[in-house]
Amino acid sequence: MTPDFGDGTRVVHATQGEPGEPFGAQPVFASAYHLGGQDYYGRAGNPTWRALEAALGSLEGGECVVFPSGMAAISTLLRTVLSTGDTLVVPSDGYFLTRKFVSEMDVNVVEVPTAGPYPSFEGVRLVLLETPSNPGLDVCDIAELAAQAHAAGALLAVDNTTATPLGQRPLELGADIVVASDTKAVAGHSDVLFGHVTTASPELATKVRDARTMSGAIPGPFETWLALRGLGTLDLRLARQAENAAAIHALLKGRVANLRWPGASDDPAYLVAAQQMRRFNGVLTFELPDVAAVEKFLSRSKLVSAATSFGGLHSTADRRAQFGDPVPEGLVRFSAGCEDTRDLVADVSHALGLD
Repeated sequence: MTPDFGDGTRVVHATQGEPGEPFGAQPVFASAYHLGGQDYYGRAGNPTWRALEAALGSLEGGECVVFPSGMAAISTLLRTVLSTGDTLVVPSDGYFLTRKFVSEMDVNVVEVPTAGPYPSFEGVRLVLLETPSNPGLDVCDIAELAAQAHAAGALLAVDNTTATPLGQRPLELGADIVVASDTKAVAGHSDVLFGHVTTASPELATKVRDARTMSGAIPGPFETWLALRGLGTLDLRLARQAENAAAIHALLKGRVANLRWPGASDDPAYLVAAQQMRRFNGVLTFELPDVAAVEKFLSRSKLVSAATSFGGLHSTADRRAQFGDPVPEGLVRFSAGCEDTRDLVADVSHALGLD
């Protein structure tokens, strides 16, 4: 699919399939195949995996390997790239399970806030960025940090979960690797766990794929099909979610503490985000006074549900401190869904006592 086409065209046709085949790849349920074809055993290959990998790879500009969750994707990548004694740079404000995972590896871990400042990368094997970060929504300059990493002989990977393949293309900005949890906006319907790794290096993609086969960290064909089907409407869903996030940001501006959305022109992350992000999404954060205030907000809302994921059709709110993030007790990660904007704004306004 040519990059000259718009996002809607690209995601629809990336999931369409070949002429003469069904519109969209179908789940292939097989543990064994007749020998002589491309596949021979269900742990090593599946046509439904390849369909989604081709679609995601075409959007990100690299070779994609899919996994049964975002953590399966990132943990496999880290085990594949890193050896005992290597040095890894990770975001101190990024996804907490990633930090927990690397703390148990036999590597040297350097934690740096997403917004920096960053140390020298001399002697570093891998720099892992998460931009926008989760849950703080800070951003960093991917192109600049990729140049610094490469000058020092390091690889640079970007957790692109929050941005999505339509919102940001790290490989085009100089990154070597993209990793993401497709459980969120890519699949988009709160009904599947999924993840992927995409890399500009065919050799590294082969190593990651081999590691997937050996470890057995393989996605089911039905789950793969759900993610592929969800991907086809990503453009439409992101547009409504971003519209709703902008409206909620306008409602809350000056009325709640620490309101963050990189798509707002007055957000601290906006200048860098606007340079490297192609579009914004529906995730924003704000802080209420305490746990009771968050619970009151959720109990009064008719449209916003308490949930610990984001990027789905339904608007959700997640008090991140309850899951171990080092953030204030009242910090809320709000995921704007696809409801009518007027209805969602009215509901949030009422639930927070702003009307």
